[in-house]
Amino acid sequence: MSMLTPPGMGGQYRITGNKYPRMRRPRRRGRLALLAVASVTALGVIGWGTLQLIDVFTGGGKSASAVGTKEECAPEAAPKASPSPASAARTLPKPGQITVNVLNATTRTGLAKQTADELKKRGFRIGRVDNATQEFDKKVKGTGILLGSASSVNTSLPVLATQLAGAESRADTRKSADVDLILGDGFKKLTAQADADKALAALYAPPPKPDTTKKGC
Repeated sequence: MSMLTPPGMGGQYRITGNKYPRMRRPRRRGRLALLAVASVTALGVIGWGTLQLIDVFTGGGKSASAVGTKEECAPEAAPKASPSPASAARTLPKPGQITVNVLNATTRTGLAKQTADELKKRGFRIGRVDNATQEFDKKVKGTGILLGSASSVNTSLPVLATQLAGAESRADTRKSADVDLILGDGFKKLTAQADADKALAALYAPPPKPDTTKKGC
């Protein structure tokens, strides 16, 4: 009987040799190592995918942020605007370059002469001072009508309009550069000179330059 055999046990339960028998199956180290490598690889793939998603939503890190900043801070092209009285300020004539015919379409006597004298004080040239033609005589219900050639609609007439608020501007077939101021029934007096001067200054002022910069750039 071996010394390793417990007392009272023999026969088929007899243990021979000088070592205890293994009571469990041997560990499979190769399978565990493979599982560990697979786990590390899976974690690496998941981490790499997470970083890619972060780059996508954050703009790709510092380099993408720098590019985005440059694009956002790049000057914007100024939109093309249609011509306006302010943008045409350089081509507008001065009052001394405009000849005004003052015509009275009302029943009030001396109104044309009085108005012409005031316009002359304000620097305008005075042409004819008379009653209005039959086309307009006693037919102008408003403040007045500014009448000139087609080219004067965007040149001389806007300048003259600063002197009489509410006047209607019209064009006729004349070829000359002079313009008519036809006084209507609603006329009381010319615009106050201080207000007319402000309107003239605004008319001649250069248009503001577009702002091509952005805050924070």
